[in-house]
Amino acid sequence: MMRVDLSGKVALVTGVGDNVGFAWHIAKALQAAGARLVFACHPRLVGIVESIMERDADMDSRILPFGAGNLHVDKIFACDVSYDTLADVDAKTREDKRYSKHGDFSIEGMVNNLKSSGFNAVDILIHSVAFSPEIKNKLADTTRSAYRTSLDISSYSMIGLLKALDPMMANLPGGASAVGLTYLGGERVVPHYGGAMSTAKAALQMDAKVLASNLGPKGIRVNLVSAGPYASRAARAIGDIDEMIKHAADRSPLQRGIEADEVGYATAFLCSPLASAITGQILYVDCGYNVIGV
Repeated sequence: MMRVDLSGKVALVTGVGDNVGFAWHIAKALQAAGARLVFACHPRLVGIVESIMERDADMDSRILPFGAGNLHVDKIFACDVSYDTLADVDAKTREDKRYSKHGDFSIEGMVNNLKSSGFNAVDILIHSVAFSPEIKNKLADTTRSAYRTSLDISSYSMIGLLKALDPMMANLPGGASAVGLTYLGGERVVPHYGGAMSTAKAALQMDAKVLASNLGPKGIRVNLVSAGPYASRAARAIGDIDEMIKHAADRSPLQRGIEADEVGYATAFLCSPLASAITGQILYVDCGYNVIGV
């Protein structure tokens, strides 16, 4: 029987901060297909994720789909993708105990921790990081500082991660795969999706195409999943997410909202040998909402 098989693959999943968001469900789908997992979490969220992995109260959320057992993560590393190296970190952040207790929490530090923990290769990179400090502001009211922050964290971080991981992903047997998360707000005007997040997602979508071209000769595929609106904790900061979900569901060909595990399954497919000739693409997991004009 043909199936998604990621046995023996190492998947680095960034952006895990809870057991509700897309990153969590993607990780579960990857492991259900056989992948080993490493998490790269924001320094302030490492403790939360470690707790979720251990608490009995969160046991049900750790059950893998398709009867594949329970979620297991080999390592959880602190990583703030705002910083390529520890030298880039400002003094205030470097002295913050929530950060400093993790040692080198830069992208370079996370990669060095991977290597020192015995990981010689990364077959899969999941980029699930997005942030704007002014997400509730209209673009016309967004400050220059927030604009830069949005693009830096939500878009450039994928470039920074792939640059740092290049030696561990290039020219692997069967190739390697990077998958990022985008949203229709990077292509069309979506009310409440402010603070330059629309601009950041548009940049991410172009970056993914260029990165696919740059890294293709090394056997690294780069794709994006454009997920429909979903009530994650992060999405609730946008505005009336429930109204957004209902609006999309009422107009989608499938006439319903998406489930987070559907994003996980689509991502696992893109990371698998079944998608070996797919790169530079956006896969819409939105019940068809993106095709509707009115």
